[in-house]
Amino acid sequence: MTEPTTAIDADEAAFLDLHAQREDLERQLSLVQLRRQFGPGQVAVDQAADDEKVLLLSLDRVLTQIRAAEYKRQPNARRW
Repeated sequence: MTEPTTAIDADEAAFLDLHAQREDLERQLSLVQLRRQFGPGQVAVDQAADDEKVLLLSLDRVLTQIRAAEYKRQPNARRW
């Protein structure tokens, strides 16, 4: 009888880390969108807009990495 392993291999850990990054970026993006909408002044609103651009770029990068990792997890996935 084999016991289930509790250790997570490096690929699985990296995959889970990407999802944690995505979740964190989405949370930050929600907060920055609120700051942009309800900011105390124009300077704060402009800073929130700049922050939103940076967060969207980071989120796009992480989502691309997640899609690549999900593809690699498929059976018979091509390796370039």
